[in-house]
Amino acid sequence: MRIVLAIFLCCMLKVNAQTYEIGLFAGGANNIGDVGRTNFILPSGPAFGGVFKWNKSKRYAWRASVLYGTFTADDSKSSMSSRKQRGYAIDNSVLEASVGIEFNFVEYNLHKLGPAFTPYLYTGFTYFRYDFNYFDALQVQDINQKEGSFAIPMTVGAKYRLNQFLILGAEIGARYTFTDNLDGSNPAGSNFEQFRFGNILSDDWYVFSGITLTYTFGRKPCQDCFE
Repeated sequence: MRIVLAIFLCCMLKVNAQTYEIGLFAGGANNIGDVGRTNFILPSGPAFGGVFKWNKSKRYAWRASVLYGTFTADDSKSSMSSRKQRGYAIDNSVLEASVGIEFNFVEYNLHKLGPAFTPYLYTGFTYFRYDFNYFDALQVQDINQKEGSFAIPMTVGAKYRLNQFLILGAEIGARYTFTDNLDGSNPAGSNFEQFRFGNILSDDWYVFSGITLTYTFGRKPCQDCFE
């Protein structure tokens, strides 16, 4: 009777039994806009932060993160001759909070012994804060003001379980933003119209690329108890 009751309770609770991950991200950041290089992946400053995952199944996980990064947009390092002649340079920083879903390419079972590896995709919604700047007479005008905007994260990566508790990952995440002023090229407001330049019909991107190290914890699903 006790065995039957234990099996029954285990099966009733299996819906609520999940595995969680919490850990760190470290890497670099770069921007893609109207100033500096146009390389998709070429960090010009550091990036770091924290990551949390709620593994709902072997195929997907809910994910949340808070990341901070800095980058430098420098025309002198661009491959475009017109930008090199112009010679603009600007620093900026991004502090973002992101939530969304992570899809595993293959079944990723953290409850079985042995190695576990899978590539993955992540997307969701991102809100970020950045410095409001503009150029005047070839000089960056920093008015010590922050602006906020939204972005769509598009991340590709791969993760490997090192042991029962630690998972190492590597990822590249581009953010398509809804602002065109990460590089000071398109300041909003009627007072700044004379300071705008570049393609005002194309919003900026920024990219975080680096590694993650997460610690797993949580209750083991009942369906795995009998494997």
